[in-house]
Amino acid sequence: MSGRKQGRGRGSSSQRVAARHRGARAPAAGFADRPLEAMRLDGGALLAAGGLLGIGVLMSYSSTAPLALDRLLPPLFVEHVGALAVGLVAATAAMLTPLHVLRALALPAWLVAVALLLANHLIGIEVNGATRWLPLPGLGIRFQPVEIAKLATLLAVCAVVARNPGRRELSVGRDAAAVAIVALPVALLVRQPDFGNAVLLAALATLVLIAAGTPVRRLLAPGLLAAGGIAGYIATHEYALRRVIGFIDPWKDPLGVGFQLVQSFVAFGKGGVVGLGLGAGRQKLSYLPEGHTDFILALIAEELGLLGVLLVLGCFAALWVAGTRIAWQSKDRFALLLALAMTSLLTVPAAVNAAVVMGLVPTKGLTLPFLSHGGTSLVVCCVVLGVLLSAGRQASRTEPRGRRR
Repeated sequence: MSGRKQGRGRGSSSQRVAARHRGARAPAAGFADRPLEAMRLDGGALLAAGGLLGIGVLMSYSSTAPLALDRLLPPLFVEHVGALAVGLVAATAAMLTPLHVLRALALPAWLVAVALLLANHLIGIEVNGATRWLPLPGLGIRFQPVEIAKLATLLAVCAVVARNPGRRELSVGRDAAAVAIVALPVALLVRQPDFGNAVLLAALATLVLIAAGTPVRRLLAPGLLAAGGIAGYIATHEYALRRVIGFIDPWKDPLGVGFQLVQSFVAFGKGGVVGLGLGAGRQKLSYLPEGHTDFILALIAEELGLLGVLLVLGCFAALWVAGTRIAWQSKDRFALLLALAMTSLLTVPAAVNAAVVMGLVPTKGLTLPFLSHGGTSLVVCCVVLGVLLSAGRQASRTEPRGRRR
């Protein structure tokens, strides 16, 4: 009797201990107090993107205020904030969209993007010698189809090459289909001309193909042809040749082809380590042309100094780490490729843009994601972030690769 009683007592004690352990592991106050855990969002990606968006708002006001001294809120700043609001709504919608839905929408989205690029050739608006803007009739709004095309094309490539069950090496048929998907928008971009984005799209698609299992040897011949095409394009197009000449020796013609790069150097030199202070920069006063767009990092260097530049680059580095982690933890092949593509779409242009303003590569005409003024770019970057977070939510439901047996 006593033994049974003791056994029951021990059993009851063990159950109480187990219950305490289970209670310790359970959420203390439910998911309501921890929304990131409840929604399974990647905190690193959110913090990095949030930091970039915050810096972008500050620098948008600082860089555009001198363009509208008679107004409290510069119109370009209002446009930036409005685009950010739209972008956050779009990012939330993309984040909550299941990956199977994104996969189903991939090819239709690509068809829409191609149609927009074709329409751009017919009714597009020419700015600075390039037809990159498409108006929305009756609304007084214009946008750049290239930003939509980059996202839709990479989404379609991921959807196509993810269908390669049971094979490590990507089949030739899948490769050919992916190349065809990329080739059409790239050709349309070259005709605008928007050579920088055409090369960027081709490079990002190549990265996705390699990650999907395309042998590098299969890409050697197309790579050589592409290199020859780039060289031929530069040699036969005066604007591209001038950019290369201005990059090689900007001081040879500091008031001509080298003007923008020289003024970027001046901004970096004046900023020093800590900068002149937010709003105190002088290069934005018509010294650095279109500084609030492609050369926003130079204005950051002048006003926030080396520390500000390192903060921006550090946020992009953190975003790359977070995106890479999401890709690594993704069990689903489509989620892995999508996370890699979206991470690259945000961080590679940032690296190229930073290299341009520092004089490390010729001018490409690429914006700095989340920071450069441009409604289409900002909204699409927010959508890309939402898609990345959606892939992260998918990855959080699966076992990390390092723990699989």
